[in-house]
Amino acid sequence: MTYLPDSNRYEKMQYRRCGHSGLLLPAISLGLWHNFGFVDALDNCRQILFTAFDNGVTHFDLANNYGPPPGSAEENFGVIVKDNFTGHLRDELIISTKAGFTMWAGPYGDWGSRKYLVSSLDQSLKRMKLEYVDIFYHHRPDPLTPLEETMRALDHIVRSGKALYLGLSNYRAAEARNAIRILKSLGTPCIIHQPKYSIFERWVENPSHPGEETLLDVVEGSGIGCIPFSPLAQGLLTDKYLNGIPENSRASKEHGFLKASQITPEILDKIRKLNEMARSRNQSLAQMALSWILKDKRITSVLIGASNPEQVINSIACLDNPGFSNEELEKIESILVL
Repeated sequence: MTYLPDSNRYEKMQYRRCGHSGLLLPAISLGLWHNFGFVDALDNCRQILFTAFDNGVTHFDLANNYGPPPGSAEENFGVIVKDNFTGHLRDELIISTKAGFTMWAGPYGDWGSRKYLVSSLDQSLKRMKLEYVDIFYHHRPDPLTPLEETMRALDHIVRSGKALYLGLSNYRAAEARNAIRILKSLGTPCIIHQPKYSIFERWVENPSHPGEETLLDVVEGSGIGCIPFSPLAQGLLTDKYLNGIPENSRASKEHGFLKASQITPEILDKIRKLNEMARSRNQSLAQMALSWILKDKRITSVLIGASNPEQVINSIACLDNPGFSNEELEKIESILVL
């Protein structure tokens, strides 16, 4: 299939600088955590990627264990890139992957050892049929491996040409501060952090202990970017669950991370009130939730997931109404404490 991207794609997207680095990322990036595994239709995956790129989304985010099964999202993505994003189009893409969660059996397929990180990226590059990725993340901190070993492995990966930039994910504020310091001392700085963050998930705003920095403080003070994942709380911050759990939703799937037990009457009440507020802003609930994340200048980009091309277009439309009044922000907080 010959793919010719929309020639006006870059006029449809806003781009933000990633901290103090030279890298610009689209305000909306596409995560392949769900809907890109072997359990999904490859042609639908292809159309989602085409729609995203046609609308200026240049950043596609993966990890070694994305699927299901683990590795299948990278493999499917590799097929599509090889067939459709050939030549100079690869140079217009920012492709990221990660390692840090369980990927294969035995003592070398998890966490943060040099052995695991280097081996995992080698496997990821083979699955995606790539010579390098643009950003490689350590997916979560390892409480047993010395932080210096993990950071030296990341430094080695960049110096070996297998990644252009480094990132962290799921690191708490103090852990991130130490990792960023080590990478800077090695001469291969961290440029971005990927935390879980949404209207419902606010840990990045709060210190672990009184008087300590928040993660957003660390991001700002260190001059690095921030790209939250799960901004829609696994679909809770959409209109999908306003009337219960629909068939084929994430909460209805055995391999999904959102469980039906999480959708309590209290949560549904908050979702419905937030949905009413979004309608008053002429937005969908999903669009308002994305705009709420992007209102913070410390945020470089926000990762969306999509099960069809229409969801990509709907998400990007959040950029049409990015601002919030103080009254709107206060109303959101009042809803959350109900």
